[in-house]
Amino acid sequence: MTGATGNIGRMVVDELLALGADTVRALTVDPARAALPARVEVARGFLGRPATLPAAYANVDVLYLAPHLPTAAEACRLAADAGISRIVDLAGPKGAHWQGIEDAVEACGVPFTHLEPGEFMSNATLWARQIKTGDVVRDTCGDAVNAPIAQEDVAAVAARVLLSDVHAGRSYELTGPEALSRRQKVELIGQALGRELHYVELPRDEAIAELTQDMGAHAAWYVDGQQSLREHPQAAVPTVPALTGRPATTFLTWARKHANLFQDS
Repeated sequence: MTGATGNIGRMVVDELLALGADTVRALTVDPARAALPARVEVARGFLGRPATLPAAYANVDVLYLAPHLPTAAEACRLAADAGISRIVDLAGPKGAHWQGIEDAVEACGVPFTHLEPGEFMSNATLWARQIKTGDVVRDTCGDAVNAPIAQEDVAAVAARVLLSDVHAGRSYELTGPEALSRRQKVELIGQALGRELHYVELPRDEAIAELTQDMGAHAAWYVDGQQSLREHPQAAVPTVPALTGRPATTFLTWARKHANLFQDS
């Protein structure tokens, strides 16, 4: 699997082992730093350096493809050349930023399963700087609604899909269990911290200036995406429990588990 030391990729490795997978090969730039479990076969390389992929792909049956747009097409072509029988890719909502991943997978001709998560709950750490220094969160589109998903749930789905051929040709939209506004997410973070947080709505330009401190040049793109969600709210779908057999993680549960992200160390 690729992206094995990324946030989701490492979780996929752990999920595969927990499910009893007996042969897992993980691609990583720095095997020593990755400190993968002893049961994992480690291959040195990186999706961004396609020359490292043929050796990593040798004798691989199913490939987990992490999202790396610049070399996605070549990575998929090499997977086809290696005789890989199925690709499970991590992309995003159809037609959105990561559509190029799905396009590259389908173009190479290898049977596929697309995983299409929406916004990760961890994106809420955009507010961490403000929450660490006070009880006011300055943001925009407070009534924009989506159903964010925990990365742990994405990994749980990915592992199960990797281990079963019944998912070939399917696309799975992945969300958390509840649709929430941005204002509600801030309230839930406050609940997890035992604090009362106050949400302050900003006009677009001020919101971009505020978020630029954390997102840099991506702030305007992100704010425009929130405006789109205001107009077209995302509903929660039951894919995670249907595929994993366990409830999807609620935002409050996630916030309690990761409360340290919003607190000074």
